[in-house]
Amino acid sequence: MELACLDLEGVLVPEIWIAFAERTGIAELRATTRDIPDYDVLMKQRLGLLDEHKLKIGDIQEVIATLEPLPGAIDFVDWLRERFQVIILSDTFYEFSEPLMRQLKWPTLFCHRLITDDSGRVVDYKLRQKDPKRASVKALHSLNYRVIAAGDSYNDTTMLGEADVGFLIHAPQNVIEEFPQFKSVDNLEQLKSAFVEASNRKLTL
Repeated sequence: MELACLDLEGVLVPEIWIAFAERTGIAELRATTRDIPDYDVLMKQRLGLLDEHKLKIGDIQEVIATLEPLPGAIDFVDWLRERFQVIILSDTFYEFSEPLMRQLKWPTLFCHRLITDDSGRVVDYKLRQKDPKRASVKALHSLNYRVIAAGDSYNDTTMLGEADVGFLIHAPQNVIEEFPQFKSVDNLEQLKSAFVEASNRKLTL
């Protein structure tokens, strides 16, 4: 049995923090795991900026409510679900994901939690586990699943390495150059073809 494991932001939906940075005009919030590989360093930077500018979780959720999946993403997920079991492995937060996951028709999502106080201030975050994307694929292997995975950033590379086959999609040039072992594709149509080629079954586009 084969599973498809996908990153969310940058693959199927816009980068939430970039969208929020554009809305607020805070350039430093544009940083993602494409820029800062250490997720803890990245999140501490984000939390510090939220505090500095007195921004709360509701402010972020207002922006997320205006976002839509990337062009072709809904059809791609529908196509994938007909051929694979699909799990989204993301470093986003459940407190962010609902509007976008609804538009994607609720695929299974493994991600993290934000910790807020009574005023809505984001005070911390709670990872589901250490190196969660890789750990998830490893756990799926223990259940005798074959995993094909795709992502776009530094924080996806351990997932891609653990998977039976891993692809980069929409990845920046620095990630492509640092991880040449993963085939890189430019769009979701190319990713469809990559999944068909990687599958042990006779699939069609």
